[in-house]
Amino acid sequence: MGEMQKIRTGRHCMFAMHVHLVFVTKFRHRVFTDAHLRRMEEIMRSVCTDFECKLVEFNGEDNHVHLLVNFPPKVAVTKLVNPLKGVSSHRLRQEFPDLVRHYWRANKLWSGSYFAGTVGGAPLSVVRQYIEQQNRPG
Repeated sequence: MGEMQKIRTGRHCMFAMHVHLVFVTKFRHRVFTDAHLRRMEEIMRSVCTDFECKLVEFNGEDNHVHLLVNFPPKVAVTKLVNPLKGVSSHRLRQEFPDLVRHYWRANKLWSGSYFAGTVGGAPLSVVRQYIEQQNRPG
């Protein structure tokens, strides 16, 4: 069974919840190198672990990153996004002084906004049809 289809269990639930996150650099500056992205993946994997989440996939370009995160129902996406962006910004700016010169004024690595989209499972049309076809008692 693949990572996307694996059902995780909690104390009182079973779940397979994934979110696709995209973070863009402040002012869309093109600042990331491969070294930045490798370290960022380590940092974000660690933050996910702290929230009992799993970073399934990570990649990026010079001005944005994509994450695929498997998360439990007790974790609100916004409560995960804030530490992901905050911790990665703080640590990367500490460890890579070259990033600081791009953001000396704003003192922030990431744009204030982000993209989050749920992924995985059956298409909505299939789920809707499945629900419609339930044998409702008369």
